[in-house]
Amino acid sequence: MLEEERRHRGFHVAIIMDGNGRWARRRLRPRGVGHVAGADAVRRTVEAAPGLGITTLTLYAFSADNWRRPPSEVDHLMRLFQSHLRSECSQCVKTGVRLSVIGRRDRLSAELRAAIEGVESRTSGGGRLHLRIAIDYSARDALVAAAASLRGRAPLSRDLFGAALAQAVNAPPGTPDVDLLIRTGGEQRLSDFLLWESAYAELVFTDRAWPAFTADDLESATRKFSARERRFGGLGRRPEGPATNHPRNG
Repeated sequence: MLEEERRHRGFHVAIIMDGNGRWARRRLRPRGVGHVAGADAVRRTVEAAPGLGITTLTLYAFSADNWRRPPSEVDHLMRLFQSHLRSECSQCVKTGVRLSVIGRRDRLSAELRAAIEGVESRTSGGGRLHLRIAIDYSARDALVAAAASLRGRAPLSRDLFGAALAQAVNAPPGTPDVDLLIRTGGEQRLSDFLLWESAYAELVFTDRAWPAFTADDLESATRKFSARERRFGGLGRRPEGPATNHPRNG
C-alpha cells in the first residue's frame, strides 16, 4: 500500500496490550504498578495515532476471561478504568477523539457504566480518531450472541451479521475491519480478540511489554504494515490498477 494512500484513507489498528504484570515483576514491583504504567502507554499511543494515519484504534483492556484473576487485581483495574475515563474525557474532547467502550456492560459496576456512558456522550462528536476500549470482551461470546439474535432471519449477509455483532458488544455500527493487529509482551496469539473483524488483518508481534511501548514502536509497526501487500484472496494490485477495496464491518 502506498504511504500517501494509507494516510488519505486512514486505517484501523487494534492492539492487545500485554505484558503489564511481567514488566512490573522484572522491576520487583506489584502488578498494579504495571497497570498504571500501561495507562501511560495508552495515552502515548492515542496521541501518536492520528499522525500515523490511524483513524480507528481498538485497545484490548480487559477480556471476559480476565475475571478469573484475583479479585484485588480486578478491582484495581476497574477503578483504574473508571478514573482514566473521567480524567481523560476533557482531553479527548479537546483533541477530537471519540471514545467508545465495547464489550459486555452487565457485569460492570453502576459507577463504571455511568463513567462509560458519560465519556461516550461527551466525545461523540470527535472526528480525528475513534478510540475503542474493549472491556469484558470476548469475540467468541459476541459471535454466539450475534448468531442468536439473527436466528430465523433470512437471507443473511456479512453486512447484516456484522451489524448484529456490533450490537452484541455495544459498538457503534460501521466500524471498518481491522487492518493491523499488534500484540505486545512476546506472546503470539489472538486471545479471543476481534476474530471476525481481523479476518484479513496484518499481524505484528513484539517482545516489548505494553508499559514500554512508545510512539516509535507504533510507527515501526505501521511501517511494517505499509510494506505488506494486502490481496484479500486475490492476485494483488497491479501498478496501474485501482486501489484494493477495503472491506467494512457492519
